This record gives sequence, C-alpha cells and structure tokens, in this order.
Amino acid sequence: MDGHDQIASATVPDGALLRLVQRGDAFTILLDRTELMSTRASGSEEALATMTCDRLRGRPAPDLLVGGYGMGYTLRAALAVLDVDASVTVAELVPEVIDWARGPMAALTAGCLDDPRVTLVGDDVAMLIDAARDGYDAILLDVDNGPEGLTRRINDHLYTAQGLDAARAALKPGGVLAVWSAFPDPAFARRLADAGFAVTETPVSEGGDDEEALHMIWFAQRPDKI
Repeated sequence: MDGHDQIASATVPDGALLRLVQRGDAFTILLDRTELMSTRASGSEEALATMTCDRLRGRPAPDLLVGGYGMGYTLRAALAVLDVDASVTVAELVPEVIDWARGPMAALTAGCLDDPRVTLVGDDVAMLIDAARDGYDAILLDVDNGPEGLTRRINDHLYTAQGLDAARAALKPGGVLAVWSAFPDPAFARRLADAGFAVTETPVSEGGDDEEALHMIWFAQRPDKI
C-alpha cells in the first residue's frame, strides 16, 4: 500500500502471505494485496461480539469460541460486556498474528489476551468446532472476508453444509453461530437455514473513514430442541 511501511510478515499454513503494514499510528493486515482488517475501522467486528452477546443474555457462564484473533476487536468487545464467569476461547492459527498483538500493536491489544477469561489456542477453529459437542453458547467466525476460504482454501469447509452441521453440533441448544462478512451472500444464508438454524441477517456499518460501508453478520441460532 502506498505510503505504508511493511513492518512484519507471516506465511499462512497453505502458503499465502500475510503482511502487517503501518502508516503513522494506523495498522493494516493484508493477505497478499487484499486488505483483511485495519485499525481505521472496526465497527462491524465489534458488533459481531456485542450483538452476539446480546443474544446470550440470561445464559449462565456463557462459553464462547472466537475464530480468528485478527486485531482483537471482536475479543475486546466481547470481554467488555461479558460477566466475570464467562469464558472465551480464541483460535488463531498464525502465531505471528499473536506476536504482532503483543509487539507493535500492544497498545491496541490492551492486555486482552491476558484476561483470565481468555484461552488462546494456536490451531484451526474448524478443529475445535469438529471436536465439540454441545460445547459452546456461541461461535463467532471472522476468519475470512466472507463465507469463502479467502485466507485458506481449506476454510471453505466452514461454510459448507457439512461445516455448518458441525457448527450446529458444537453449539449448546439455543446457541448462536455468528458469521462476519464484507458482503451479502444469499446462497450462504440459505445454507444456514437448510442446516436447521433460525437465521437473522444484519447489515452493520463498518464506521471509520466510510460510515456508509455496510458489512453483513449472520446470526444463526440452534433450536432449543433437535
């Protein structure tokens, strides 16, 4: 990006290049040349957390799984509204992303990774989903720019019928699968419904420099009874 200095890079397990660039006080993470996230705008990433937690009110000691740390906006927003008895597991496959959070972006991170409610797992979120049965009150996915495997082609599985069945099985009855996207995807919304979820599509402003930019969050609730 013009005017930005690259300060770090990392290779995603299937070979794609992540780059952390900085301009002044602003940071951006790129996948090759595609912007994945930036400190200039974080509204919809924070909404992913707060709107999910709103749907969990009244559930004792909620257990959340967050797929992808990114810049930590979703994690910090969740911690700000969750009670002390909640727990949040964060799955981040690329260890350098956590190094960046604790290093050049430590001021932004603000100690959230050391919160006693947080468990950090350096593995694929799909592995944690597949291993769980009735395990989570909510699963929050922000690992791509939408319901397709942008950062890793293997992530496509998360958004298939089989992947959505695994997510539903990993949720407690009444639990919520929340998926962030930079764009609408009617076919994905239909797959969620076909997987047995009650689906709500919510356009959310990204904020920052472009208040009119809308991203999409799908909230897919597992029925109380199967």
